[in-house]
Amino acid sequence: MISPNYYLVTLVIVLIANVPCEAQLSSTFYDRTCPKALSAIQTSIRQAVSRERRMAASLVRLHFHDCFVQGCDGSILLNDFTGERVALQNNNSVRGFEVVEAAKRAVEAICPGVVSCADVLAVAARDATVAVGGKSWIVKLGRRDSTTAGSKALAESDLPRGSDSLQALISNFANKNLNERDMVALSGSHTIGLARCVTFRARIYGNDNVSIDPGFARLRQQQCPQTGGNDNLAPLDLVTPNLFDIKYFKNLEQKKGLLTSDQVLFNGGSSDSIVQGYINNPRSFLSDFGASMIKMGDIEPLTGANGIIRKTCGSAN
Repeated sequence: MISPNYYLVTLVIVLIANVPCEAQLSSTFYDRTCPKALSAIQTSIRQAVSRERRMAASLVRLHFHDCFVQGCDGSILLNDFTGERVALQNNNSVRGFEVVEAAKRAVEAICPGVVSCADVLAVAARDATVAVGGKSWIVKLGRRDSTTAGSKALAESDLPRGSDSLQALISNFANKNLNERDMVALSGSHTIGLARCVTFRARIYGNDNVSIDPGFARLRQQQCPQTGGNDNLAPLDLVTPNLFDIKYFKNLEQKKGLLTSDQVLFNGGSSDSIVQGYINNPRSFLSDFGASMIKMGDIEPLTGANGIIRKTCGSAN
């Protein structure tokens, strides 16, 4: 005779089996399935950054813009020119797609169909940072790729803008479960890279009501006229634009932030103390940046049975 407890235990097992299980990201995710994946990505990224130092900033930004729009799912890598790629904050400015694709090919050559493009991009951002002097961090892995790009409207609402106020930035990052310190630390990625004239024109011509050093404004006006030249480039850090250091924060102290969204971090507001802390203790910035990148990499990833593993990053198989 079957015990009544048998049916109870069976029912519990069935119920547990039908509860959705959310897979967790892990730094050891590929240790068995593709143990050489990280070294292959690292080699590919180092080569790309050695060819063009600016690429380090481009890859960090690409990861950031991917995560802020429908999560860290590689959606920005898709060759969809009706969605997030043409959003105001991305159009004619996001770059590095061919570098991510090359890293993906390197991984596919050793373990086909195992490593997602979203993970390749997350690792690439870390390795690019290290290649220009930044501190490494442990990247959590196990993301899967989306089959569709984020919409243009979603990108324009979720991505921060170069003209944002401090409060707008704080709210924007809070929407992604990132606090004010995360926001300042991640903004510190502007210690490398370049920005287009159209993104800082209002600031250097005094139309944003945020204080600016007059000599710095005149310097930037030489390459950014009041009309035309929208794509002319200027370094986000005028001192060491190819080195991952704290000069960006020192620039803010001197009212030499290129974007309005840079200078508002040190303009008499609540984030001033965080910026000053990084100036006084550079190691704290490097540590906080890595910690905040890990948190950012946790934004709504696709895991487990969700998403796909793309064969190439630009297309959904």
